[in-house]
Amino acid sequence: MLYRDEGVVLRTYRLGEADRIIVLCTRRHGKVRAVAKGVRKTKSKFGSRLEPTSHVALQLYDGRDLDIVTQVDSIDHFRTIRDDLDRLTKASTMLEVVDQIAQEGGVNPRLYQMLIGGLRALAGHNGPLVVPAFFWKLLALEGYSPLLDGCAECGRSDDLVAFDLDSGGVLCADHRRGVAITPEALDLLRAILGGQLGAALNEPESPATRDIDHLAMRAVEHHLERRIRSATVLDRA
Repeated sequence: MLYRDEGVVLRTYRLGEADRIIVLCTRRHGKVRAVAKGVRKTKSKFGSRLEPTSHVALQLYDGRDLDIVTQVDSIDHFRTIRDDLDRLTKASTMLEVVDQIAQEGGVNPRLYQMLIGGLRALAGHNGPLVVPAFFWKLLALEGYSPLLDGCAECGRSDDLVAFDLDSGGVLCADHRRGVAITPEALDLLRAILGGQLGAALNEPESPATRDIDHLAMRAVEHHLERRIRSATVLDRA
C-alpha cells in the first residue's frame, strides 16, 4: 500500500551495494525506517534529497519489514546548516536526540513540528541557546519540566544556588547538590521554559549561556540514560 507523508531525515546507513536505509521523523507516522533503492548510484534521482537534516515530502510503499521510498520532493534542504560545519554539528545533536525519543509508529506531530522549528531557528540564527533551548523544550514535551521557582526539597524561593537532575530542579543553599547555577543562568532557563523563548534565543554568548548549554546536555543524557555521541564532536568544535 502506498502512502504519503512529510519528514525530516534523522540519519542514514548503507544497505548492500547501492541502497540506503533512511530514518525519518514524520508528521503522521512517527519514526519511519525506509529503504531508498539505488540512492548511492551516481544517477540516482533523489539520493541528494535524502541527507540528514533534509525536510522532504515522500511517497512510500508500506513494506513488511521496511518501507520503501518511491518518490521524494524537497521542502527545505536547510542549506545554511549543511554549508556551515558548526551549525551542522549542532543539528546532528538535535537529530540524534529526536532519533532516540521518537518511536516507530508512535505518531507525535508536536515532536515533528518542534524539530522543524529547531532547524529553522538554527538556520536563521546560530545563537548559543538555540540547541540547548531545543533540548529543554523537548524534555518539557516528554513530561520533564524542572522546578525553577522554588527549592525542590523545601520550596524556598530565595538563595537558589544549585540544580540537581535527580531532585527535578533547583535547590537552595541548605540543600545544595548537583551543579551550581547562577541567578543569570536560572533567569535564562526560566525564559526558555516560561514563554520568553524568542528573547532567550537572542542572548549573546556568556558564562550563563554556557552553563545552560552544559546543563541541557546533561539533562538530555540523564533522561535518555545514554551518552549523545554527537555531543563529543560538538565539544571539540
